[in-house]
Amino acid sequence: MTSLLIKNCRNIITMDEKRRRFPGGSIYIEGQEIKAIGTDISFETADKVIDGRGKIVYPGLVNTHHHLYQTFTRNIPWAQDCELFDWLTTLYDIWRHLKPEDVYLSAMVGLGELLKSGCTTAADHFYVFPNGVSGELIDEEIRAAQELGIRFFPTRGSMSLGRSRGGLPPDEVVQSEDIILRDTRRVIESYHDPSRFSMVRVGVAPCSPFSVSKELLTESAALARSYGVRMHTHLAETKDEEDFCREKLGLRPLQFMEETGWTGEDVWYAHGIWFNDEEIMKMGSCGCGVAHCPSSNMKLSSGTFPIIKMLKSGVKVGLGVDGSASNDTSSMLLEAKVMNLLHKLQHGSTALSAEDCLSIATRGSSKVLGWEDDIGSLETGKAADMFMIDSTRLEFAGALFDDASLPIITGTSQVHTTIVGGKVVVAEGRLVNADEEHLAMKAQAAACRVVETAMKHTKVNYKKLRAKSN
Repeated sequence: MTSLLIKNCRNIITMDEKRRRFPGGSIYIEGQEIKAIGTDISFETADKVIDGRGKIVYPGLVNTHHHLYQTFTRNIPWAQDCELFDWLTTLYDIWRHLKPEDVYLSAMVGLGELLKSGCTTAADHFYVFPNGVSGELIDEEIRAAQELGIRFFPTRGSMSLGRSRGGLPPDEVVQSEDIILRDTRRVIESYHDPSRFSMVRVGVAPCSPFSVSKELLTESAALARSYGVRMHTHLAETKDEEDFCREKLGLRPLQFMEETGWTGEDVWYAHGIWFNDEEIMKMGSCGCGVAHCPSSNMKLSSGTFPIIKMLKSGVKVGLGVDGSASNDTSSMLLEAKVMNLLHKLQHGSTALSAEDCLSIATRGSSKVLGWEDDIGSLETGKAADMFMIDSTRLEFAGALFDDASLPIITGTSQVHTTIVGGKVVVAEGRLVNADEEHLAMKAQAAACRVVETAMKHTKVNYKKLRAKSN
């Protein structure tokens, strides 16, 4: 078991229950575990020592919702100025051409960006399985996470309700209920590790009320609970979704979830914008969580998440960057800044402080994922997941008055060091386990191929659009 000492830090922002800070403090780590933290700690000689002078240490950020495969469809000109349903129908025709290597490369890029912005644990929702392509696509994301060294929570998503059955997605990217449930069992049995300091935990995640059948939701809930894994889905993201549920199902979205077994402490939703007050109270009482994705919600004009009502009602709230195609980046620090600004605008200047936003992105997110015993704060006995910023950098000059708020207020997305489970995975702002330039070149080439392939199968003239975008 290797040991690591980070000593003489400018400050350690623990985000523990008391939000303690340790100016001039040190952290001693053995294996994955924090053994000591504070200003007067005793420790044995460490295998590795990091000089923390000028560095501020924070608990690793926890991303509760992402679609890593969407990394290849960022900044697509003809998917920029539209709302969710039109945006989805446009991009489905591109995503249907993804291959396993594309999924791997897009995950490497997205997860790499997350690590470089201080994220140490990422949940991902993968639900696009193109016809004729290997069904073992989520395995490619797990491979990428293992190579980069990030703690990972992939959720096996699904879509079973294609356009021919009244759903939104094209039939070419949906699967039958039998195939979905069989592969979900395989993913759980192959990868889910509920043990302490696990690097991979798996969830069950039918996509949304407008892309899966009632039967699949019900059976997925039963399957998840038989294995003791958590459950995730999109819910109440847009008014269009609410209208769809009322028209097709005769129910509001949360009512539909209740009928299919999708409420409880083991459930978290993505977005949650259009819940009414009664539903928010009900979610708080039953222990549901929500992944708040502010940038995506603003880009797609979905609405503003009622975060103050959620928190006051006891709903577990975490932060998510959402898919790269509806955010166009994978920066958790930038997302936290956007959250802070959005809710100052929406709820008033004192509604949600920068430190509150840091808490939501750490402790709050860990509770949403049911992982709070291991991650979310820097404390003795917890996982050594953290990031460090260099306070001597130019962009922090004139801002060194509140270390806890600093990365949120400034929104600086690149960190100096990221550590996951006691291992350095970002050093001096660079990924340790990947050649960034080579990865970027391969990923861009693959993204161009996917888009060009898609354009050959549609009426859109890709060359004309590419020339226009240039």
